[in-house]
Amino acid sequence: MANKWTNEQLNAITQKGNNILVAAAAGSGKTTVLVERIIRKIINDNVDIDKILVVTFTNAAASEMRERILTALYKQIDEDPLNKRLRKQIVLLNKASICTIDAFCLDIIRNNFFEIGASSNFRIADNTELELLKQEAIEETFEELYLEKYFEDVGNVTFSRNCLNIDSQNLFQFNSNVYIFASNFSQNLLLDNSLSKVLSVDFNKMNENFAVKVNETN
Repeated sequence: MANKWTNEQLNAITQKGNNILVAAAAGSGKTTVLVERIIRKIINDNVDIDKILVVTFTNAAASEMRERILTALYKQIDEDPLNKRLRKQIVLLNKASICTIDAFCLDIIRNNFFEIGASSNFRIADNTELELLKQEAIEETFEELYLEKYFEDVGNVTFSRNCLNIDSQNLFQFNSNVYIFASNFSQNLLLDNSLSKVLSVDFNKMNENFAVKVNETN
């Protein structure tokens, strides 16, 4: 039985020649509409599935999208069993770009690593490894800048002890927490007043040390 599309859904399925933004609540049929749009591209516009890029937020969503497209293709084959082109799409689906944005970008880098000077055997670090490298970079930066420079500056020591009421060990933990918090939002996060004077330079140094340590693992 054919789907009964609303006017808005049908417009999202058939619209051509311009960018389309579909905003709708959960469970309203966005994925179903997208699958139908893809199937019609294959059937009506003779576009092979491996020429279509489908990007999702999660691996689970990518897997679900691939399964739904496969189901829709088999449904079309049942209606037209002699259609060789539809059968070809089943094979092409295995190499179709239906993935997260991370996976898509990774694939681009793997195929063009020489263009950006990356190693051919680069790899993606897991979260645990990245956290360890980040912690090492923070510790190294603290030793380089705070112990050698900032604690020679009476004003900064006074600020750290009196305004924040923390000693050197706690100051290290304080900086670590602020850096990790800030890096989750933006490397260019602006810190206000006296705090920026103590911390802003270190953010750049921490990022440099972190990048060096990541490169050393490849």
